[in-house]
Amino acid sequence: MYTTKFYFLILFLLFGAFVFAQEEVDQNMMAKIREEGLQRSQVMDIALHLTDLNGNRLANSPGYTKAANYVKSKLTEWGVKNATLDPWGEFGKGWELEKMYFAMTAPYYKPMMLYPKTWTTGTTGMKSADMILVDLKDSASLASYKGKLNGKIIIPMVELNYNQSFKPDAVRYTDVDLQAMANAQSAAPARDTAAMRRNREQAQRAPVRPGFIDPRLLAMLKTMAKEEGAVAMVTSSTRNHDGTVFAQGGGAYKGTDPENFLDMAMGIEDYNTLQRILKAGMPVKVETEVKTKFFSDDLKGYNVIAEIPGTDPTLKDEIVMIGAHLDSWQAGTGATDNASGSAVMMEAMRILKSLGIQPKRTIRIGLWSAEEQGLMGSRGYVSKTFGGVRGAAKLPEHDKFSAYYNIDNGTGKIRGIYLQGNEACRAIFTKWFEPFGDLGASTVTISNTGGTDHQSFDAAGLPGFQFIQDEIEYDTRTHHSNMDVYDHLIEADLKQIATIVAAFVYNSAQRDQKIPRKN
Repeated sequence: MYTTKFYFLILFLLFGAFVFAQEEVDQNMMAKIREEGLQRSQVMDIALHLTDLNGNRLANSPGYTKAANYVKSKLTEWGVKNATLDPWGEFGKGWELEKMYFAMTAPYYKPMMLYPKTWTTGTTGMKSADMILVDLKDSASLASYKGKLNGKIIIPMVELNYNQSFKPDAVRYTDVDLQAMANAQSAAPARDTAAMRRNREQAQRAPVRPGFIDPRLLAMLKTMAKEEGAVAMVTSSTRNHDGTVFAQGGGAYKGTDPENFLDMAMGIEDYNTLQRILKAGMPVKVETEVKTKFFSDDLKGYNVIAEIPGTDPTLKDEIVMIGAHLDSWQAGTGATDNASGSAVMMEAMRILKSLGIQPKRTIRIGLWSAEEQGLMGSRGYVSKTFGGVRGAAKLPEHDKFSAYYNIDNGTGKIRGIYLQGNEACRAIFTKWFEPFGDLGASTVTISNTGGTDHQSFDAAGLPGFQFIQDEIEYDTRTHHSNMDVYDHLIEADLKQIATIVAAFVYNSAQRDQKIPRKN
């Protein structure tokens, strides 16, 4: 047994060395891509159009449609072919925030910053209301508030201790971190960010889960509040501190779903102020006006698809793809999640078109909708174009697919790539990173990473990859928050990403063979 394993290990290592030696890289083209991407970049202008000049891009919202049409128009302007808003299936209603005001008026006046959660209703005009502190220990305690919620603004009682942090929000991977990734022996998930580690350490020290309310009780409270005619609910979490508020979805969005009760996310400093006053027995009065709008004329979801057609008579029908999700949440303008990814993928296409390449294979870009609701846009596209999703039959195009490369971990530069368990690609990608070692990109890890659109391809048996990116302040500050705005983008990092992506997709398009698939 030992001899057999050793024999196959030697064969595997020899095969990898052979592939590495045989992998050809057009160094002249790499130099041209570097010069165009690093010296004449348009990535920040693209990001500006997707953020400050557009607004948020919540799935199926007017902001998403506006951004998608900008992408389509810009790609066409550059000469990228067949740009279209491509329907992938039914998503549901669009939603937009039109007005937001909230202030405590008694025992004294204090304006407060809140963000309504998506797909929630408004207040139908200015409302002046008393706040009520609701202690949600169990269903029995909830029942004690029955008949007391009409006309009130509800604040669930929850322990939200503010803890000063003595660690930087923004970090880059160290050489030790990257070496550990490179040395990984299994394809287990490897994305263990600084924020994840910090939260885990805090949870281990805490006797109970801080800031936790049973979601079932919270859902029951919302139902009772809506039935009794409450004005709204205010909620928070331990993540919402120092002016950063994480605000996401507030409920269902399908075409037949009823409108959701107004639930607003607030920073813990203001939230704790309200709790302390109410616990002291002093009444709190609030005035608020929230206006939201739903859109149900078109319930379909749309991705943006465009391509540079292949030119080789034998290989032109084979596909190499790059992509990122275009949609965002509502509190910010989705700069690091994921205008950054969308902008660098558009910039990669611009770089290749500006150099006048004639790729052997077709190079296609996909900017996805409804990623935030569960990879819906990319999964819908893969399902209808290639098949193989969730055990479905594979379509003919499945065999013609080479690889998909994704960006969706913030503004941080590329440090390497996750193989998703596809060891056969290690030598190939290692060779491709060689011209960019001076830019900090070289790590190749067998590990998986999750939570974004490359998984839609990988799950269908197609080679799908996400690049390793420096964390910067993604999990600690910008991800799904009001701080996810243009100022948190790093220009030099985005230039580096677009340059490397352009090189990877060019190399994939020019190889004699498609990218290997997992056994």
